[in-house]
Amino acid sequence: MKVLVTDEISESGLALLTNDPRVELDVKLGLPLAELHKTIGAYEAIITRSGTTVDEALLEHATSLKMIARAGVGIDNVDVRAASKRGIIVVNAPFGNVNSAAEHSMALLLSLCRKITVANADLKSGAWNRAPFTGCELKGKTIGVIGLGKVGGRVALRCKAFESEVIACDPYISEKRAEDFGVKLVSLDDIIRLSDIITVHTPLNDETRGMLSADHFSRMKDGVIIINCARGGIYAEEATLEALNSGKVAAAGFDVWSKEPPDTETLKQLIGHPQMIVTPHLGANTFEAQKNVAVDVSKEIVSYIDGKPLENAVNIPRFDPDLMDQMKPYIGLISTIGDFISQLAPPNPNKIIFTYHGKLARFDCAPLTVSGLAALLNHCTEQDVNLVNANLVARNMGIAIEEVRSTETESFSNLVTLSIESQEGSRTISGTLFEGTPKIVKMRNFDIDFRPEEYMLVMSYADLPGALGKIGTLLGDAGVNIGNMSLGRREKAGEAMVVFSIDSPVDAATLQALSSAVDAKYIKAVHLKKK
Repeated sequence: MKVLVTDEISESGLALLTNDPRVELDVKLGLPLAELHKTIGAYEAIITRSGTTVDEALLEHATSLKMIARAGVGIDNVDVRAASKRGIIVVNAPFGNVNSAAEHSMALLLSLCRKITVANADLKSGAWNRAPFTGCELKGKTIGVIGLGKVGGRVALRCKAFESEVIACDPYISEKRAEDFGVKLVSLDDIIRLSDIITVHTPLNDETRGMLSADHFSRMKDGVIIINCARGGIYAEEATLEALNSGKVAAAGFDVWSKEPPDTETLKQLIGHPQMIVTPHLGANTFEAQKNVAVDVSKEIVSYIDGKPLENAVNIPRFDPDLMDQMKPYIGLISTIGDFISQLAPPNPNKIIFTYHGKLARFDCAPLTVSGLAALLNHCTEQDVNLVNANLVARNMGIAIEEVRSTETESFSNLVTLSIESQEGSRTISGTLFEGTPKIVKMRNFDIDFRPEEYMLVMSYADLPGALGKIGTLLGDAGVNIGNMSLGRREKAGEAMVVFSIDSPVDAATLQALSSAVDAKYIKAVHLKKK
């Protein structure tokens, strides 16, 4: 296999490839774009970091390419869709730098607590001052870790070694996983209210962008310390600046920024703030991390040559074609159900159960299970989850997966049910295909019937006269148009569940108004990915 390396990659990390007689490895750094386009056609794999853009234009010339290996976590410089169209597998190295990122978080935190950077500059200037640099210990402090994944878990363990009281918030981690780290799972509100120090370790997505806002800062302890070695933009940056200026935040350590290099006025003021320690995205910049990511992508290339499963592929599933033909109509259904239930389920799942009823159960349903699991977990973790790595990701999160099949069914020729169990309870959704179109036919123990749409609103409340009118009025006042409605109830004037298909998202203020208007037991806005 001919492999091209286009960016600086640890030489020792590539040893697995250089020592494999089946691999012809060429290192060609800094190729002009025209020359890269001319060269790429001869290679079956390319290894990059962030310096090479693997886009549609490059792939048009990559006539022999089978794999793109990104030696790092992010794949922003790779056009995954364009690669997938050409059947090119994209792999990355999501865990090679986790220890470096955890240690960098601790380095920023300890530097803030002991005022090392300012004391260093003061002494180098020729002064001898001690009192201004009196610090604080980690022992006895309450440290809130938001995101208990690979990096967050390591940070939690290291903070416990300093005899800190560690609490964590992560709705996608099981209670058992938290117990393994010896930390207590709490709500985000508890993190905000109780923590002396807050450190974030989540991916950046629609759910986490600006997650810590001005409202959250107002409810933090006075003099809180905050750390961000995850992704820029998780802390709302203007709100962070205001909190630093007011003294609400005593000190902050940031390694990442919403724009890199930072060029906005807000970012410039943050970086220059005397109460901030800042670094230019160095969390993964250790010799060990660079070697690790090179080793990880090298292993993936060797696994591909050997025909073994790929642990960190981000796009291409590998199933028997005949089985895929039988299951293909249901993969869209189970993926939709997985996407849907992940936004409704209680936090910290312990078990996910996939149940197949009817004719469908005669076949191997593994492709369906892994498709549904991938759709569900993509809301829950910082790495890209796909059909190849979904089970591994679930196992790492401490989530048990169970598959049940039965050829018996009461109402439908085929029925797919997905259940999520946690300490707080369970959530169940069932669906089927009607003339090839996915339909949800049961939620919890309510019979219901609707076609999933991009924007939806799910509510349960006491079925009293006028409730639906109030809901419609409030949505109309908010400029939200209702497309369809499905109502499920078991008895008159009992609990009702209603699902609205709506043309646009519902904001938080409207959700609160709706909840108050009908005394909702449950209310949740859902945004499904377009298929």
